[in-house]
Amino acid sequence: MKMWSGRFRQPLDPDFERWQRSFDFDRRLLRYEVVASAAHAHALKNAGILSDDELIRVLQGLEDIGQQATNFPGFYSDGDAEDVHHFVEKQLVGLIGELGYKLHSGRSRNEQIATDLRLYVRAAIDQLRQQLGNFCAAIADRADQFRDAAMPAYTHLQKAEPVLVGHWLLAYVEMFLRDAGRLADCRTRLNLCPLGSGAVAGATVPLDRETMAKNLGFDGPTANSLDATSDRDFAVEFVNALSLLAIHLSRWAEEMILFSSQEYGFIGLPETYSTGSSAMPQKKNPDLLELVRGKSGRVLGNATALAVTLKGLPLAYNKDLQETQEPVFEAAGTFLQMLPLVSGWMKAVELRVDRMQRAAQTGFMNAWAGATYLVRRGVPSRLAHERVGKAVQLGLERGCELQELPLPDLKNISPEFDQDFYESMTLASVLALHDVPGGTAPERVRKAIQLSRKRIESLHEEVHAHA
Repeated sequence: MKMWSGRFRQPLDPDFERWQRSFDFDRRLLRYEVVASAAHAHALKNAGILSDDELIRVLQGLEDIGQQATNFPGFYSDGDAEDVHHFVEKQLVGLIGELGYKLHSGRSRNEQIATDLRLYVRAAIDQLRQQLGNFCAAIADRADQFRDAAMPAYTHLQKAEPVLVGHWLLAYVEMFLRDAGRLADCRTRLNLCPLGSGAVAGATVPLDRETMAKNLGFDGPTANSLDATSDRDFAVEFVNALSLLAIHLSRWAEEMILFSSQEYGFIGLPETYSTGSSAMPQKKNPDLLELVRGKSGRVLGNATALAVTLKGLPLAYNKDLQETQEPVFEAAGTFLQMLPLVSGWMKAVELRVDRMQRAAQTGFMNAWAGATYLVRRGVPSRLAHERVGKAVQLGLERGCELQELPLPDLKNISPEFDQDFYESMTLASVLALHDVPGGTAPERVRKAIQLSRKRIESLHEEVHAHA
């Protein structure tokens, strides 16, 4: 029996009927449909629609459906179910008879999907934040392992200044912790319960919406039935947050790909996350990294699809909203699969710190430190910059670094140069010069690693508090 068939006299066109079904993809909401239906059943009992005995039978039927769905993959085989709501109702009626139809009293599929999708996104956020914490922990571990080694930092993809390897890795921790924070913000805004909103104007039965919301872990009920049944802001916000995570992961992957090339040689690709070439025996390809970069584009597409679907819809529910589910499922599923893999890659990758260290001592990356040396001797900053630039040019002409130029030649450029200049040009001195919060001085990096670990621990505690 269709959930809406009473008014119709002709059957649906068979092709249209198959085409308009959503059960092939919204079946993944079944666990949330079951728990939301249980909350609704309790509210119906309190409203006098269900007796105590009927409530017990409904709840037992819903529990059986949930267990069968978990234990028997073939349970979902149903060529007639329009959507997950129709499927659960059919299964419930098959288990407890016509009493199963009573469960739909006072509710609409419009509020059901709005509730189920919120529950799905909320659970996905908790899983993703846990995984982001794990990824950040893996990065922080490598940062701590190589916190005293140096490497070049780049601007415009040109060597700029030396930094500690730990400092470089912590930059990614900052990115991904921001992503975890954005997901937490999204969770806060979505955590209101649409149950009791009816189709558009509110339930026709005096349901205790506050209790339903509390039973499902929501902070309270939604404030407006029109908005509640048609709102997908939380879906857009969720996928937009994931699209920024996608950008960050793509940037991370791109840099790792560059640094794994022979031209850089800063990292060695782990064989467990790489493949070879069918034609060229010598190749080891960064497949995981390239797929991370490629799949990130699909998530950006999901965000665009959601926005375009919603932009022209009047209030309240429209069938177009069915099309907002798959972008959410695909974006969430992409990262739920990807994040454990990138964590494993981060633990396995070889960081070639000896080569990084050597690269950090060439290319005039101590030039700003040289200008700072002159500034501290009273030379105005702009003039110091110009004079060190002339020293760089002299070094280029002679094929040597700044610290290899003879002192008389330096004094010809600026009389403020003296013998202690050479000590200020060592790698250790240049790193120590950046002794400000957020800088790459060794002690600052050690403290930053400690602080990052505390923030990661707090993230995990927040997630566990929602469990």
